[in-house]
Amino acid sequence: MAKPRSPLAKAKLEGRDQVNAGRFKGRKEPAQSDPLGPPPKWLIDTEATKAKSAWLLFQTEIPWLTASHRMLVGMAANIQGRIMAGQDVGVQAMNLLRQCLGQMGATPADASKIAVPDADDEKDDLLD
Repeated sequence: MAKPRSPLAKAKLEGRDQVNAGRFKGRKEPAQSDPLGPPPKWLIDTEATKAKSAWLLFQTEIPWLTASHRMLVGMAANIQGRIMAGQDVGVQAMNLLRQCLGQMGATPADASKIAVPDADDEKDDLLD
């Protein structure tokens, strides 16, 4: 089975659009100017689930998520919120969470590929 296509925003964060410029040269993706935004009103924190907190966690830790990812993030936040609240989740729910994270590009293998500039690098660029 072919490897899933990486979103252009993720490729830019990882620097792959520079390394493999030809692969991303002709790519046209829908405009994704809207950020992920706040959690939906139906996503709340209770003793049984911390789904709203999970949404905010995903929003912070996966910066390339946009408004088009809201449904997928909602599903993942529901499961992650149950885990954060100390609830038992079954193997099927854990597998679904793993799949959601993989589709969002949030697996440890993906996180290790993202190149975030250091704060010192920005200062050096300004002085040059």
